[in-house]
Amino acid sequence: MKRYFLVIVLVISILASSCIPHKDTIYLQNKNTALDSLQIIIETQTAYRVQIYDILSVQVKSLDQENVQIINPVGDKSLVITGVERAYFDGFTVDLHGDIRIPTLGKIKVLGYTTEEIEQMIEKKLLDEQFKETANIFVTVKLSGFRYTTMGEIGSGTKTLYQERVNIFEAIANSGGILVTGDLKDILIIRQYPQGQKIHHLDLTDVNVMKSQYYYIQPNDLIYVKPLKQKSWGTGTNALQNLTAFLTVLTAITTTIVLLKL
Repeated sequence: MKRYFLVIVLVISILASSCIPHKDTIYLQNKNTALDSLQIIIETQTAYRVQIYDILSVQVKSLDQENVQIINPVGDKSLVITGVERAYFDGFTVDLHGDIRIPTLGKIKVLGYTTEEIEQMIEKKLLDEQFKETANIFVTVKLSGFRYTTMGEIGSGTKTLYQERVNIFEAIANSGGILVTGDLKDILIIRQYPQGQKIHHLDLTDVNVMKSQYYYIQPNDLIYVKPLKQKSWGTGTNALQNLTAFLTVLTAITTTIVLLKL
């Protein structure tokens, strides 16, 4: 009988340890102080620099708008397409050489430049080649949507948001949130750089994550949420589920004991 008791105790210990701790499911914990409130100074975000395959939206305004109409996208009105698709057809894609090709201006090298720098480049080229200062040229260059991808213990897929910047929590919220089996302490940000890809790590349970230079994601980032070890064990994610699993195992053990005594 003592042997069966030890088995039951062992099962209880395993099930108890497999439950996901409450603290591992809470975002932005103040781990350094006991204060109820904490002010976080967010560092200035580094300006995004255009990469290959980015799609740029270029708009040119002038006192004589007809003279710049060829540059501004007009779209094919016969096509019934969404905003994302419209950006693909009307925007200027950065090719493998880092160039975009604009009507009347030809190829312009944009790889590694910010959108503000590209605005200045296009404006200078227009004034040098086609217009005078009195034309009051005004150029706007934006990314055609903020595109990122999520996978793992989160709603997987690619999202496009129409805003200038996106932080990690906004990206997660727009992807449906992280499952309770997701590891909040080690979120992976896989980011593209001219020299290749790099992996960065974020701990979303620590309030100081807002100080990280990776708190704001960049276009084309891949966000991967790893599963907690409890998921691989196949046990419940909360106390009620673990209790149910325990009762099932206990019933099986009790039944086995009764059958052996018959």
